[in-house]
Amino acid sequence: MSLPFPDAYLPSDLDDALLIGRVWRPAPVDGPSVVVVRRGEVVDITAAVPTTADLFDRDDAVELARHAPGESLGRVDALLKASFDPAARAAAAEAPTLLAPCDVQPIKACGVTFAVSLLERVIEEHAGGDASKAEETRAMIHQLIGEDLSKIQPGSESAAKLKAELERRGAWSQYMEVGIGPDAEVFSKSQPMSSVGFGADVGLYPTSKWNNPEPEIVLAVNSAGRIVGATLGNDVNLRDIEGRSALLLGKAKDNNGSCAIGPFVRLFDGQFTLDTVREASVSLRIDGIDDGFVLDGVSHMREISRDPEDLVAQTCGAHHQYPDGFMLFLGTMFSPIKDRDTVGGGFTHHLGDVVTISTPALGALVNTVRLSTTIAPWTFGVRALYRNLAARGLSGGA
Repeated sequence: MSLPFPDAYLPSDLDDALLIGRVWRPAPVDGPSVVVVRRGEVVDITAAVPTTADLFDRDDAVELARHAPGESLGRVDALLKASFDPAARAAAAEAPTLLAPCDVQPIKACGVTFAVSLLERVIEEHAGGDASKAEETRAMIHQLIGEDLSKIQPGSESAAKLKAELERRGAWSQYMEVGIGPDAEVFSKSQPMSSVGFGADVGLYPTSKWNNPEPEIVLAVNSAGRIVGATLGNDVNLRDIEGRSALLLGKAKDNNGSCAIGPFVRLFDGQFTLDTVREASVSLRIDGIDDGFVLDGVSHMREISRDPEDLVAQTCGAHHQYPDGFMLFLGTMFSPIKDRDTVGGGFTHHLGDVVTISTPALGALVNTVRLSTTIAPWTFGVRALYRNLAARGLSGGA
């Protein structure tokens, strides 16, 4: 699959968007660089801020991103093509390619923050990870608790009453606890430096037979706990493994290529704010290369049950600090259930699927689905980053 229209993968107001990213630069740099997109031009500003974590901690991050001197790496549309299209990449072997727009920050994620997602998690649990039982279980759950929990405020008196009633019916779930209880689910999705970016392959654990993408908005939070920007993410979900036991969450969430982020972090400024995120609609498209399958869906952030600021506050504060900042997936309402292989079997990935996650203010994140055991292994970690920066005469602290 080629990338014929690069502009479609960039913010609709590109000239006004302040986009921060990372690229891999081939020899002689042979390492990652921090870049900013200025009116369609990609500029390497690593000499001013060697990591995105350093940039996000700066009080003058917006002004620095706008005006810091740097080296031009060409047009952003050429960068997108080289990052996704194998033919373009081969033709421009010396060209930079996109990485995830974060580096030393831990990757955290929130689960069951939307009512629809909550119901699907309960279904996974009751089905024991067996996709063939999903439809039967879905009907049973809907009969017991209905389909619309969006008006239930987590931690409220009405939520406590619902919990008591569901416990009486034997329908309470650990997912219900974090979906409508006082405490949000916050887990470690991926390790610093392990996320893949725009155009990269994402990986499925080889034993998984029931899985799907999870399109989400991801917040960039600095070491002071301040939200400085946002991007897109794919929290690749292994429904069968996680559904068998919540104790398998770590295995189901953190394997090679299971976390994609990008294409860029858009910094908050006077035009793009957290309110923009609150009103965003996130689209998902899956293109099946082997069977022509197409699936489209959309998530509306206004339907989230917990405000993004609340999720950040539950992640960091006096109770837990992140001295390098962190990236926070906000959760998704979209669990695809459209039948693909069998009637009533719902959706699961085929190898080669192309997943596109998009919203006008952030552009689009595009990745191809492979096995985690066959895609490129993760070998460039934090120590490699600092060795590379030192060899280039740069330090990892602004």
